[in-house]
Amino acid sequence: MADTPAPDADDASAPDPPDSPATARTSGDRVFDATNRFIHGVEVAAAALFALLFGIGVVDLALQIAESVPTGAITDPNTVIGFIETGLLLLIIVEVYETVVAYIEQSDTRRIVRLVIYTGVIAMVRKVIIYRTTEYESPEGALFAAVSYTIIILGLVALLYVERSVGTPLSN
Repeated sequence: MADTPAPDADDASAPDPPDSPATARTSGDRVFDATNRFIHGVEVAAAALFALLFGIGVVDLALQIAESVPTGAITDPNTVIGFIETGLLLLIIVEVYETVVAYIEQSDTRRIVRLVIYTGVIAMVRKVIIYRTTEYESPEGALFAAVSYTIIILGLVALLYVERSVGTPLSN
């Protein structure tokens, strides 16, 4: 034991004693670290899944367009609206992907809120574009849906306006 020198007080590489408060890790700390790693892994998996869905969607949209050209269906307004609907759905997937990535990168909360608002705006614009009164059982049902869409869009626009006008601008 005389051969082993005592750790120097100034030696930064010397380990802290096991009962030191700086290194004492409770089982709660270990569980917290494990759950954080799990959540991070799920976030990364979700981002990869949304990227895959986006890729599949782009290929599917390209195939739909390619199939409608020879048949002449590309000139049908309902077909074009279907393409627009699919394109907007792809934009929603991109916005959700960006939101997941912002969570992974632990971005500014304002950036995440803005991404969620953008996703909502795109989703509602998509709903308005594909809105057809014939899909409802009664004219009152169609009117109720139209008024609901309007209120939601106005609320999202108000949220976006407030988010952009209050505080400092985001760097991204």
